[in-house]
Amino acid sequence: MSASGYFQHTVAGPVIFAGIGLHTGAHVRVAVRPAVADMGIVFVRTDVHDRDNRVPVTADAVCQTQLGTVINNADDVRVSTIEHLMAALAALSIDNCIVEVDGPEVPIMDGSSEPFVQILDRAGRRRQEAVRQYIEILAPITVEEGDKRASLLPADRFEVAFEIAFASKAIGRQAVDLAIDEESFRAELSDCRTFGFVRDVEALRAIGLARGGSMENAVVIDGDRVLNPEGLRRPDEFVRHKALDAVGDLYVLGKPIIGRFEGVLAGHGLNNAVVRALLAQPRAWRLRAFAPALAEAV
Repeated sequence: MSASGYFQHTVAGPVIFAGIGLHTGAHVRVAVRPAVADMGIVFVRTDVHDRDNRVPVTADAVCQTQLGTVINNADDVRVSTIEHLMAALAALSIDNCIVEVDGPEVPIMDGSSEPFVQILDRAGRRRQEAVRQYIEILAPITVEEGDKRASLLPADRFEVAFEIAFASKAIGRQAVDLAIDEESFRAELSDCRTFGFVRDVEALRAIGLARGGSMENAVVIDGDRVLNPEGLRRPDEFVRHKALDAVGDLYVLGKPIIGRFEGVLAGHGLNNAVVRALLAQPRAWRLRAFAPALAEAV
């Protein structure tokens, strides 16, 4: 483990950006700001003034998982599509920050985590004098839904494995298996975009989803063809994006994981279900901190 892994971190300074929400189509402005140690990741809806507008990220705060991860607070103030930003925060070891949004949804940017990584690079990272705790998986936890499965398993590092299968020849069957740290996330996952099918667009927009979706922020598939003129960034971009989503969805735990995640045909719903299942089995995990000269269980 690098020395940075022993301590908590926040962003070194504020950074501001803006973009379109994938599902709402609304233009949203975001400011990521430093936070004190042990605060975690807290979203603040700056456009909400009549209720509590702070939405701390926790596993229990996840209230919806259809085509994205949505969190809310006790006053039902919501923030949607947090997973790509959360993945970047997890990969860059940002434990504590305040994310101010002036709308209901985090901007989709280009559909990947790469713009968020670049934004966080601009902000910089500051070490805090507080010990970083990890969730170490001690026993297997699995949730299943038909042929879909998500598991958390013991391992000596954070690993993510994912498998998908689609009838479309543009995707087919794909699998990826990676040890995840900052370097591998940047190199292997961060630029992989979300994707969708032309056949689903009308139905999704009728229920208030995908209103901001376009080939500028998603890989669009029609039958067996990828419609984006630039094509794919990687031959297996689809499954790598699913792995990226899992990194973000697992970080609602508020702490990094020492363990292995395996997803088979899974999505945001099963990702959150396995997180909740883990928390419901306290003997299946422990909190662990590390000192430079000595690993200590806490």
